Amino acid sequence: MSSKIFKLGRTARSHDSRVPHMSALLAGVTLPPIPASKDWTTGMPANLGMMLNDTLGDCTCAAVYHAKQVWTANLGTMVTEPDADVEMLYEQACGYDPSQGGEGAGGNEQTVLTYLTQTGAPTGPDGATREKLAAFVEVDPRNLDDVKRTILACGVAYIGFNVPQSLMPPNAPPPAVWTVDPNNSQSIGGHAVVLAGYSADGAKVISWGQYYTMTWPFFSKFVDEVYALASFDWFSGNNNLDPLGTTLADLEAQMNSFK
Repeated sequence: MSSKIFKLGRTARSHDSRVPHMSALLAGVTLPPIPASKDWTTGMPANLGMMLNDTLGDCTCAAVYHAKQVWTANLGTMVTEPDADVEMLYEQACGYDPSQGGEGAGGNEQTVLTYLTQTGAPTGPDGATREKLAAFVEVDPRNLDDVKRTILACGVAYIGFNVPQSLMPPNAPPPAVWTVDPNNSQSIGGHAVVLAGYSADGAKVISWGQYYTMTWPFFSKFVDEVYALASFDWFSGNNNLDPLGTTLADLEAQMNSFK
């Protein structure tokens, strides 16, 4: 029996032609080979916090703050923002109204990411400060090399997928390794997570404050949106990283149509 509750919350994906595409950014660019594996979570705590995704359908927002944990951990000291900031982002970016109770209607990934580039995520006590993304770039889920390159360059890939029933067994936690069960693959909702590592076996998932392995067959069957997140701190603190074959300034310029 599992005493924990595991909520979802990603709504159907949207398609905005203004979002830059990784395939276009990398067209004609010669990049070094992709390493066989990468794990940005090395040395991070075993429990990263639920980020309220046990009571709210705020996974699209929780994933943002898990991304920040990965970035800051690899830049020196991991920062975990208070749950109140996660809820504030859920309210402001997704329209959640705590006075109505319940878990809320969930969130759209592109809506959340657009909010992060325009306004920024609440951070610090009472969400008094804001941290913006420089840009977000759409990645084709069918191109696993680009997914791996996203994790390698950006620290995480921010993804959305349709959750099969096999991932949420009754009275038990999600399995440590996410595989395709042909007899139990019906969708029960959408979920947003970050991938913070990869190997030949699959991608390393951060969800519900824990680590899981998403096998590549599972990824290919259920994931329908992937984004590379361009964090100012991440790229300024890792001068050896090239933000997806272009400059941070160029990525920012491509987001001007959202302003």
